[in-house]
Amino acid sequence: MSTIVGVKFKDLGKVYYFSPKKLQLAVGDGVIVETARGLEYGVVEIANTEIDDSQISGELKKVVRKATDKDVQQHLSNLEKRPRFIREAQELANKYNLDMKVVDAELAFDGSKALFYFTSDNRVDFRELVKDMAGAFRMRIELRQIGIRDECKMKGGLGPCGRVCCCNAYMNEFARVSIKMAKNQGLSLNPTKISGLCGRLMCCLKFEDEYYAETLKFMPKVGKDIDTPNGRGTVQSVDLLRQLVVVRTVNSEDVAELHEYTIEQLGIKPILTNAPVEVDDEAADGEEE
Repeated sequence: MSTIVGVKFKDLGKVYYFSPKKLQLAVGDGVIVETARGLEYGVVEIANTEIDDSQISGELKKVVRKATDKDVQQHLSNLEKRPRFIREAQELANKYNLDMKVVDAELAFDGSKALFYFTSDNRVDFRELVKDMAGAFRMRIELRQIGIRDECKMKGGLGPCGRVCCCNAYMNEFARVSIKMAKNQGLSLNPTKISGLCGRLMCCLKFEDEYYAETLKFMPKVGKDIDTPNGRGTVQSVDLLRQLVVVRTVNSEDVAELHEYTIEQLGIKPILTNAPVEVDDEAADGEEE
């Protein structure tokens, strides 16, 4: 067993484990920790806790000290510089006519290095730009190209639902989303209907996917012939949320009728497991984003 504290460097970032040594830390405490990039400022998310060594990957770096008032002021000063750094970096990129959009900047705690994130549709040769930026900012510069989903997570905005984008509001990392999820939920496959601000499939397709996937296992498929209280009929449609089935039957006068049944009326027993979902070939023909 090892004693650890969980530290975050961003509000919606991952939690990283560090060794507190003899320090007793509480949730919300600012700390200075040792990282691969040098000393960094972070906030305690998990107080001193013992965990099994199997949950620790790699060497457990240490908490150097609890942040002092001076450390906090240094961190806040770095945050205040970000908008200016982003603006000036974009101006320098425009000077070289580079097809890139500077999205965000991170300054090392000691101010010795700046990491800039940018998006671009193509590969960018920024070697000359880095030299110019190093001279302008008087520190080591690193440029990192990110995807459009990462940009949306960093900058935020309102999604099609009118709420702040999930990735920016509370998601720590992206979930894998696929067209298959939209098909399972019976949503329109029009890209404008199921895409977020980033232009990719909406993250929220994942939220209810487990329910739909489980329900598809026991709901009858459209076009299947089944027995009903009104005789043999063909499934016309299913409502996965309310678990209702619309069936077309033919009465004794050879007249077609539509009836809506609950799964209990059809003698169907819900089977909720974690087994793979069995759906028709068309519904399974999804392409992951």
